[in-house]
Amino acid sequence: MEKSAYLSQKTVFTAGYEGKDIDSFLDSLSSHNIQVVVDVREIPLSRKKGFSKSILQQRLAEYDIDYIHIKALGSPSHLRKKVYQDKDFDYFFTNYEKYLESCQEELEELYEVINERVSCLLCFENDPYYCHRSAVADRVTRINGAPLQIKHI
Repeated sequence: MEKSAYLSQKTVFTAGYEGKDIDSFLDSLSSHNIQVVVDVREIPLSRKKGFSKSILQQRLAEYDIDYIHIKALGSPSHLRKKVYQDKDFDYFFTNYEKYLESCQEELEELYEVINERVSCLLCFENDPYYCHRSAVADRVTRINGAPLQIKHI
């Protein structure tokens, strides 16, 4: 299947690598024709082998997938620490949404990437509904009334 402009203009993919090994994760990206991974972790380091920024970027290149890190779209550490302690996801997402209001430039950068290439937002959590990448994806679909679909892989 050709990496079509249609997909890149209509869909933003998201993926979490929790519970996955690097090879199966890369195979999944490839099967969805991902052209660029946009890392939305504030700190792109991982205890999980293959998922820290430098090695991940190298491994993605083996699949002809580009890598972009947008640090500002990561969840601020004070929000991460609080949600890890109290599991209050309503508080987390309410305050993360407020934080995203200060990230318009980064969201517009992401919007441009998504409209140019088949893109996937990357973070750790497997369940997208407990991960800030869902809020990022939702917010970017609202730029310019963008008719983007969100697909979690």
